[in-house]
This record gives sequence, structure tokens and C-alpha cells, in this order.
Amino acid sequence: MDRLRRIYQLHSLLASRRVPLPLITIQEKLECSRATANRIIQEMRLFFNAPLEYNRNLNGYFYDLKDGKVFELPGVWFNASELHALLTIQQLLEQAQPGLLEGHLKPIKERIEKLLAAGQHDSSEVTRRVRILRMAGRNTSHEYFQVVAGALLQRQRLNIRYHSRSDDEETQREISPQRLVHYRDNWYLDAWCHQRNALRSFAVDRLRGVKVLAKHAKDIAEKELDAHFASGYGIFGGKPKNTARLRFTPQRARWVAEEQWHPQQQGQTLEGGSYELRIPYSDPRELVMDILKHGAEVEVVEPEALRKLVREQLRGALEKYGK
Repeated sequence: MDRLRRIYQLHSLLASRRVPLPLITIQEKLECSRATANRIIQEMRLFFNAPLEYNRNLNGYFYDLKDGKVFELPGVWFNASELHALLTIQQLLEQAQPGLLEGHLKPIKERIEKLLAAGQHDSSEVTRRVRILRMAGRNTSHEYFQVVAGALLQRQRLNIRYHSRSDDEETQREISPQRLVHYRDNWYLDAWCHQRNALRSFAVDRLRGVKVLAKHAKDIAEKELDAHFASGYGIFGGKPKNTARLRFTPQRARWVAEEQWHPQQQGQTLEGGSYELRIPYSDPRELVMDILKHGAEVEVVEPEALRKLVREQLRGALEKYGK
């Protein structure tokens, strides 16, 4: 727990107490040592002018508030992950179309508004000043999404018409849905394809027809799903077949060294300040797209097949600009 959050937690404990709070209790609640607890108390007095006093007779700390005054810390608010979660939920609820759950969602909306208003911040001001922006999100058919989600949870097979962007072809598939995945602002369905007799991932926005079948879906073990979809790079999952070794310039290293491209990535800073990143992958398509975003600031060291793919893409882009 960071020091600032400990300060806010101690303030909450003191504000809700009518009797002094012993130091040993402060240590337990803040999960810290005696020295840290004493340092937090001193910082509250020094930096926040907290009316924090010690009662020797009752062996505890309390707020010495006179004439009915109330003491509040400035800007009691959220950490980054909490704020992101609240604003994301609020944004999704605002975008939700009226449906069967409208009556259930309204109290949740109101609760989110109250949470965002915590610490004397007007909720409308919060949403005006802090934004969660979508990147390259695609529109998904609400009708197909509901059918897919229903079959997924009821463990029924689906017959789908699917249009693939990569080869611009439409195919008919019988699938057993396994998971819905929200990735990079888009929905994907991980499923067992009975035509290919293998696991596949389908973009929900590319569905052109969906029909629920009176057949029980084939169940795939969690371990097998994780091994197939989570171990490879990005949405093009699969058991890793290769490891990409990417070398970034010292300038770009300042950003990339703090990014997570893959849960099993390995990175190291090289002599001279450049940064080397190793990423396991199965299908190279998404990895190539992410590499190209960095232009001349990155080089694919190995494998040679990936290096060739990136080189071809760069050569093709250069040809479009002529000499």
C-alpha cells in the first residue's frame, strides 16, 4: 500500500471513531510497522494540517475538532485502476440501449454517479475532465451478440455465416462457443470449429448470420483454452511456435520498456540504451501490425521469417510513395 493511500485510510478510521485509536490498531489496519505509522501521523500533521492529537490517558490518537468543525483531506479520490474501472462502467452503461435489464441497470448508474462524486467532486465535472477513449472499436450487431452470448452460457452449438476480412470470403461453420473476449475495444468469440476440428477465434462484428442449434456444445477444458488463446501473441492465439526478438532504439526504449505486449515477454536494456524485447507468438499478423507502428525505431532481429514479413510490408509502403 502506498503512503498516500495509507494517509487517506487513517483519515477514514479517525473520522469514523468516537474514541482515540491506539497505535497498535493503526499498524494493523494500515498493515505497516510502528515506525511507518508514526511517520504517517507526522505527515498528516505537517502537510495536511490535520488536528491529530494523542490522548495519553486513553492511549490513542484522535481528531481534536472544536465548535462542531469537520476536517477533510483535500481531494479524497481514486487510484488509476479504480478511476478507469468506474468511468469504463459508466461509459458502457450510457451506451447501453434500452432492454430487459434497463430497470436493473438504473440503480447501478446512480451508484456509479455517487461514487464519482466522492470527495466533493461533482460527477458531471469528473466525466467532463476525465475521458476514456475507444481506439478502433467496431460496431457489433446487438442481435447477433445476444444470440451468441445466450448460446455460450446455455452451452448450445451455433451455425454461423462468417465473413473473413483477411481473405474476403464468407464461410458457413458449425461451432461450439467457449468464451467471449473483449480485446482492443472489440468482441471476439473463441470457439471449437467442427469443420476445422480445432479452436478458432471469430470477430463478432464479422458475423453475417447466426442460428442456435439443438445440439449441446463441445466443452473444452480451461487449461486447453488458456494454452491455445492466452499463450500466443494477441487475438491470433495458439501455442507459440516462435519467439520474436525486437530491438528498439534508445529513444523508443523509454516507452517500450514500460509496456506489456505479452504476459510472458522478456526484456532487457542493452549497452548504449537500446532495448531488446522477446515475445512468444504463433500467428505473426497482429505482431507485424504492432511492429510497423514503431517504424524506423525498431528492428526485427529474429526469426528471419518474421523479419522478412516486416521487410516486405515496409518495402510495399515505400513503393507507394515513389522515389
